[in-house]
Amino acid sequence: MFRRVSVVSLLFAWLCASSAMLDLAQVFAWTRMFAGYARTESFAAAARETFDPGKPCEVCRAVGRAREASDRHAPAVPTAGCGKLVLIFERTAPFFGLSARRTWPVAPSVRAQARGTDVPVPPPRAGLA
Repeated sequence: MFRRVSVVSLLFAWLCASSAMLDLAQVFAWTRMFAGYARTESFAAAARETFDPGKPCEVCRAVGRAREASDRHAPAVPTAGCGKLVLIFERTAPFFGLSARRTWPVAPSVRAQARGTDVPVPPPRAGLA
């Protein structure tokens, strides 16, 4: 249960930080606009009216204002002199897989010993017939 809550919380935080919530709100607005236009017009005309930039709905305007506000408050992006930004750097110890021995170890023999005599057979049991 705790793992599910933490995964959902992390997903929600990522959606908010990457402004994907604004994308979801925009998709919601388009869906609502398309459904409203599709009641009275054909699907092609409803799609044309929905994505017409001259006719935004209130939700589209609110999303646009939120995008402008987030762009104004966004952190400055480094331009020159920094091709790559390293956030976490951990130097690991090098691994050397060397052995003091320079030859392979001798493996013990895995062959079974050969038997020179017949296998003893137990005498028949009495009364089993």
